[in-house]
Amino acid sequence: MGKRVLILGSTGSIGTQALEVISQDPELEVAGLAAGANFLRLIEQARRFGVGKVAIMDENAGAKVAEALPEATVCAGPGCIHGLVDEVEADLVLNAVVGAAGLEATLAALERGLDLALANKESLVVAGELVTGMARRRKARILPVDSEHSAIFQCLEGQPRPERIFLTASGGPFFGMPPAGLVAVTRDQALLHPRWKMGSKVTIDSATLMNKGLEVIEAHHLFEIGYDDIEVIIHPQSIIHSLVRFDDGSVMAQLGLPSMKLPIAYALNYPRRRPVEMPKLDLTEKKNLTFFKPDRQAFPCLDLAIEAGRRGGGAPIALNAANEIAVASFLTGRVDFPGIAALVEGTLEAMDGELGSSLTSFDEVEAIDAEARRHAEALVR
Repeated sequence: MGKRVLILGSTGSIGTQALEVISQDPELEVAGLAAGANFLRLIEQARRFGVGKVAIMDENAGAKVAEALPEATVCAGPGCIHGLVDEVEADLVLNAVVGAAGLEATLAALERGLDLALANKESLVVAGELVTGMARRRKARILPVDSEHSAIFQCLEGQPRPERIFLTASGGPFFGMPPAGLVAVTRDQALLHPRWKMGSKVTIDSATLMNKGLEVIEAHHLFEIGYDDIEVIIHPQSIIHSLVRFDDGSVMAQLGLPSMKLPIAYALNYPRRRPVEMPKLDLTEKKNLTFFKPDRQAFPCLDLAIEAGRRGGGAPIALNAANEIAVASFLTGRVDFPGIAALVEGTLEAMDGELGSSLTSFDEVEAIDAEARRHAEALVR
């Protein structure tokens, strides 16, 4: 029997690529699937991989899934992901749920002491200390799936504590554009990422550099390293996925073509490496690898995220919630591109006295998240 993988968020970009990896590896098998609302794709996936237990968060779609999969156990609506994690016999849970909703999936997996391949960065952004504390108590491993964090994780295997971490960023579709030019950018332009094929939320976050700010917070918790020792650098070619520097001055980097299949396969097979069917990197074809400092004036979301991480407490929660509202509002034409950062900053300012300096429970996380969403929606209106 191969390693049994439960995939949460199976119909999204990470989930579908994970299923491609599994389909090509006889030592991996699908133990269960969970999706948000895309019931047609979920049905197709369950049939293709012979999955007997599935969940869908859209309660209205539950009956359609159950009708299409009469032999399967189907749960739907609030709490369905937690129920699926409790019921499925799995060796590893891949959490590819998008947004703060992914925290439920993270907690469900760690409560069972299951190893967690984590693609949902919001889990660590909004509740980093609580999540890592639970992982330690349950003796569960958190295996990063983000390409940057996977690169750092691979560079640190068997190595001492690093002196500095360098998170690389492609720069997104508007790299080099002056602040004044960003006012007129459109939804379609923002969704045209030059290197990576991702879902709409992550693609917009990449365009604003909020994604990189969230990854700084995530790296802080994953690798227990201070914010002063994490640096963001723009690397438009996306060949070097991140770097670490040690006390002796040595720098280690992980390289590869821009594909999420590599970090997904590494997390699913950890601690082993398995073949991945995809083109291989040929450095002789790459004429230049370039690096730049981020334009913090044009892309203020980067510093908003880092400062929220430094502050801790409820600040990262409010930041993340406001950003989710802001990105959704941009995608529906309610705010312009610079309005994303303005809305996040306005929410943090409005909640300044409510954010505290530490968290003691997940109930606090939910309360701050809900309040931040109310503030952000009010600012949009």
